[in-house]
Amino acid sequence: MPALAFAQALPDLGGKSVVVVTENAYPPLQFVDPKTGQQIGWEYDAMNEIAKRLNFKVEYQNTSWDAMIQAVSDGQYQIGMTGITIKDERKEKVDFSDPYMRSEMRMLVRADESRFTDPKSFAAMTDGLIATQAGTTPFYVAVYEVLDGNEQNPRIKLFETFGASVQALKSGDVDLVLTDGVAANGYVEASEGKLKVIGGPLGTEDFGFIFAKGSDLVAPVNAAIAAMKADGTIDALNKKWFLDYKMGQ
Repeated sequence: MPALAFAQALPDLGGKSVVVVTENAYPPLQFVDPKTGQQIGWEYDAMNEIAKRLNFKVEYQNTSWDAMIQAVSDGQYQIGMTGITIKDERKEKVDFSDPYMRSEMRMLVRADESRFTDPKSFAAMTDGLIATQAGTTPFYVAVYEVLDGNEQNPRIKLFETFGASVQALKSGDVDLVLTDGVAANGYVEASEGKLKVIGGPLGTEDFGFIFAKGSDLVAPVNAAIAAMKADGTIDALNKKWFLDYKMGQ
């Protein structure tokens, strides 16, 4: 279906204001730029584009992740966005948009790595080290899907930034980094033959925006997401934020 056909079919919300809440704690989806203090990221770009296409004004607010689902469910905010995984138990409280992103963890290793080929063979090694950031999805996948469920496992080396963990991998200080598939492929392409991806995907998650149950915004937002997938906008955002954007540079 041509993108134009989608564009003509999108609803017009008449310039009304919509309050969108986020946490700003999940780069590159949404975070505060340390240099400018601006709120930026993949989800901001996507939401601003959705607002433009559907003709509504966005007002951004912040809340903690702990409070977000309940607050949106209670109608304090009309849309929530913070890399929220679509899960059945959450659907009891809120409505989700269609997925705008699928996240799959992949195993990023040095190009000459031959000691292990998948999570099981990595776990079986006694000395292989995995680099990650505390409290992130890759951290929990490392602990519970790759290693033994012990969050204090000495084989996990914590780094402040994702970039630092990739540097440690390249220099041989650690042996494995887990990252989203889009980003993993980008790092391999940019590594001049120094890195590769091994094994299958781990921990697949679909992300969606959340709304109060029965919200009349769900259908228009879904129409905008479909149009943005069809015309390449989503692919362009993935490239911009997962491949081209460098945190802290």
